Amino acid sequence: MSWIEQISRYHPCNDQERKDKELILNCIDMFGDVLTRRNGLAHLTSSALAVNSARTKALMVHHNIYHSWSWTGGHADGETDLLAVALRELAEETGVRKVHPVFADIFSLDVLPVLGHVKNGQYVPAHLHLSVAFLVEADENQPLVVNREENSGVRWIPLEEMAACSTEPHMQNLYRKLVSNIPRHSQAFPD
Repeated sequence: MSWIEQISRYHPCNDQERKDKELILNCIDMFGDVLTRRNGLAHLTSSALAVNSARTKALMVHHNIYHSWSWTGGHADGETDLLAVALRELAEETGVRKVHPVFADIFSLDVLPVLGHVKNGQYVPAHLHLSVAFLVEADENQPLVVNREENSGVRWIPLEEMAACSTEPHMQNLYRKLVSNIPRHSQAFPD
């Protein structure tokens, strides 16, 4: 299934997701380059909400640009396998490699505002991230690695504390939604 079909077939969990899905699909129709950052107005990103096998904690990074704890993720940069993007970003940002998707389908669709900021000495104007997120399970006993280029910390945070760890109100709302939608059963990792 193509990435556009995957987004089209996603079943929103609430009104916010219904409207964000509609906006994402409109951006896909209007712009030929939403998979790349060449589209300075709106572009696709992919994130992984990594939870432990007990589904009690999420793996988060302290983001250098936003100065806040956040999930892992990054730009699609032309890649059409959005789950692979989410898994690659998770590994790059945390060092975690022993991971599997809880399910291959999209877990959350969101349009996220990005304020103007400086990255690598260059100003990046305000824009929208068309966020496609996946729920993955990771072995919490793996060593964690801080990617100093992107974050200043990596740690497992209890799910009920996720929203409070963020300094961004729109992300606090997102984390509350994500936590409320996490299925509570798990597949444990083999030793």
